[in-house]
Amino acid sequence: MKILGIIPARGGSKRVPGKNIKPVGGKPLIAWTIESALKSHLDRVLVSTDDPKIARIAKRYKAEVPFLRPADLAGDKLGIEPVLIHALNWLKKENGYQPDAIALLMPTSPLRLPKHINEAIEIFKNTRSDSVVSVIEAKANANPHWILKKDSQGKCILFTGQPLTKIITRSQDLPPCYSRNDMIYLLKPKNLLEKKPNLYGNKVELYVMDDFYNADINTPEDLFICRQKMKILKKLPT
Repeated sequence: MKILGIIPARGGSKRVPGKNIKPVGGKPLIAWTIESALKSHLDRVLVSTDDPKIARIAKRYKAEVPFLRPADLAGDKLGIEPVLIHALNWLKKENGYQPDAIALLMPTSPLRLPKHINEAIEIFKNTRSDSVVSVIEAKANANPHWILKKDSQGKCILFTGQPLTKIITRSQDLPPCYSRNDMIYLLKPKNLLEKKPNLYGNKVELYVMDDFYNADINTPEDLFICRQKMKILKKLPT
């Protein structure tokens, strides 16, 4: 099975300027994702960027950067699907290359290890799913059965639609719920060809990860926490 790793890394970032190449643990942020991807069972590892500086750094760390992404695919309001479609179309036209699956790897998750990618691949192969989505189990106060909202009349109810008198009182009794952590999306290319292009398809499997590795960097605070986690990881036995 040919699985193409795509790392999207646009140049513009408002909350953390130059985020994708910020130094983290002695390397540019994007380098951590590139290195893990290259050590995994992926067939190829490609960086899609509109920024020449990011492209140079990505090539230095041995990722493929065969094109610069067009400006109309580099805005912060654009979904990721058109970026993936552009990369697939370019590779098919210029290289005659068509992968069996795509691994979408966000560069803002530098704690992702090669074993995480490989474990997601195994789930994908064994279940014959349309996609595998990496998640973490939601903490109790983030569980929909404990989240509150206002209904159309302004009355406070549970997010599930039930009254607060029906709330589950013990956290142990909450049904497990999961939050996407944006670390790994494995998907069939056909998902991107549907009427509404998407990452998921019909048969979706979850890859439940340890929350410690979660580090979706979008703010300076996220960056600080990630650097602290990296210090801990370096002390752990390999």
